[in-house]
Amino acid sequence: MKKLMLLGGSAQQVIAIETAKKLGYYTVLCDFLTDNPGQYHADKFYLVSTTDKEAVLDAAEKEKIDGVLAYASDPAAPTAAYVAEKLGLPGNPYDSVEILCNKDRFREFLSKNGFNTPAAKGYDNTDDALNDMRDGYFRFPVIVKPVDSSGSKGVSKINNFDEAKEKLSYAMSFSRGKRIIVEEFVEKYGYQIAGDGLSVDGKLVFRYFANDHFNPKCVNPFVPISASFPYNMPESIHNKLHSEIQRLLSALDMKTCTYNFDARIDSDYNVYLMEVAPRDGGNYIPQIIKYATGIDLVEYSVRAAMGEYLTIPENIVPEGYWAYYAVHSLRDGVLDHVEFADGIEEKHIVENHIIRKPGDEIKAFTGANSTLGCLLMKFDSMEQMLDMMDNSEKWIKVVLK
Repeated sequence: MKKLMLLGGSAQQVIAIETAKKLGYYTVLCDFLTDNPGQYHADKFYLVSTTDKEAVLDAAEKEKIDGVLAYASDPAAPTAAYVAEKLGLPGNPYDSVEILCNKDRFREFLSKNGFNTPAAKGYDNTDDALNDMRDGYFRFPVIVKPVDSSGSKGVSKINNFDEAKEKLSYAMSFSRGKRIIVEEFVEKYGYQIAGDGLSVDGKLVFRYFANDHFNPKCVNPFVPISASFPYNMPESIHNKLHSEIQRLLSALDMKTCTYNFDARIDSDYNVYLMEVAPRDGGNYIPQIIKYATGIDLVEYSVRAAMGEYLTIPENIVPEGYWAYYAVHSLRDGVLDHVEFADGIEEKHIVENHIIRKPGDEIKAFTGANSTLGCLLMKFDSMEQMLDMMDNSEKWIKVVLK
């Protein structure tokens, strides 16, 4: 039996373990959390950090694995590429994956290769960033991010110099490598763009774009609370996004891989690739895409990691209106219950993945790690979908004790 090593065993990553087992593979899991649920689904478990490349490589060599997969995990994606490259397993160039997973290197690569990208600069300390802001290197507002975190953790908008010191320090606290990036704010036209895709031998053979939704009342208003499918712009914009992503993948010599996209367009329809992560999207995005298109990106990611030959059906016609919704609280407290308006559960919720229970202590929503769980939802029309995702307080309430 061939062996697949999976990096990360969170509740959302269990589906990759189960999919690999369904396909007949022996599963080896690495995760540094002692209480991860994935260990109870995998055939073998190593208590190893997914960002510790050498420790993961040691476990991979010991197990004589045939493939390695970082499902829905930005921090683990470079580790998977590193192990694959060292052991001659299916994968993508390690340096290219490092570029995609480190925001400062990504911005630099985009700029050097003629892509639309905001002015940006990476920093190892906050003092240098403060000096550049004081000297007029950036035009306010700017966004500050850890270069190596995921789930929008540590992201802030800085509107003026007086806000800079605190928010720069906040971003730095979320960086494993103690490095941040400051970039000028890109005003978007319409919704920010989300979605997932798949390349085979470097060709982008599938993509499905979505509308990102945010809650301005959240402590961190830059964390998406939902992605709704399909993206509500004309097909010409979808094709332009596809073209820019393909140009990037070709420039990086990417091979066979699944991706999670974040992009923006301006009022002239210029495309700005904000992030192209070499892994499936979190928050059950692949499951939503399967409902809409029939394409199982979880299965494709497993098969790609094992070097299987992949083909995508031609003339895929997505059907319906679908979204994930990240259930969240606006403040810290103890959960009493989650309350839905009449008819919501019956008419719109197709899967309920709320993992927090009454009596649990919960945190205000500042990143993907502070969600109560996700709902997978369906809608009757684009208008209904966008209204419900933009105005979720009308139909869901998180009640604290």
